[in-house]
Amino acid sequence: MSEANYLLGQKVFQIIREDIIAGKYRQREELREIAIGDELQVSRTPVREALRQLELEGLVTIVPNRGAYVVGISCQDMKDMFEIRLLLEGFCAGKAAKSATSEQLEALEEVMVLTEYHIKKGHFRQLVGLDNKFHEILYEAGGSRILEHALKNYHYYLKQARRFSLLSQGRASSSVQEHRRILEAVKAQDQKKAEDAVCQHLIHTIKNIDTYGWENISGGQKNGKN
Repeated sequence: MSEANYLLGQKVFQIIREDIIAGKYRQREELREIAIGDELQVSRTPVREALRQLELEGLVTIVPNRGAYVVGISCQDMKDMFEIRLLLEGFCAGKAAKSATSEQLEALEEVMVLTEYHIKKGHFRQLVGLDNKFHEILYEAGGSRILEHALKNYHYYLKQARRFSLLSQGRASSSVQEHRRILEAVKAQDQKKAEDAVCQHLIHTIKNIDTYGWENISGGQKNGKN
């Protein structure tokens, strides 16, 4: 496979994966190579390669002589990932409290200042990107490439759940305050407090989604409707 074809396949893979995670497709919906190729203006070959990669990630199942079908991310998948993330991210925050550089602390503070500004102005849509940035910097500050990679993967797959939680009534303000507590603990190099602050932050996120229903953000949705 040429480099150009490989890069095209990766681009198609990323687009379809994003669409599945965002809930564009229903669970068990067939992904038709011709239709996707027409939509993305590519041949069937990169679409077929992308679907094979998605099957390896567990987002798609390919039935021989029938086609590819969406598996998506179920409510239980999301719950499991949040629980695993709770354990790993608490550990990461503790490591960050010991190893964060001055540049990383400054970057976290900058994100917090922007976040606090937008929450005061009621700019809730801006909070999603800033939430992503805060956690990604925290993962880097943990100083473990393997841990950072694992957490970024979980963070990505849970993006729909995190967006739903942040935009639900009252949760955004609480989340910002929890981020501030995490940062202050890391700044103080208090490993235990940093771990506890992250765990409480994620527990509150899980409880918030429990309140509104995991089914509202599962891959079984399409365009925000059941």
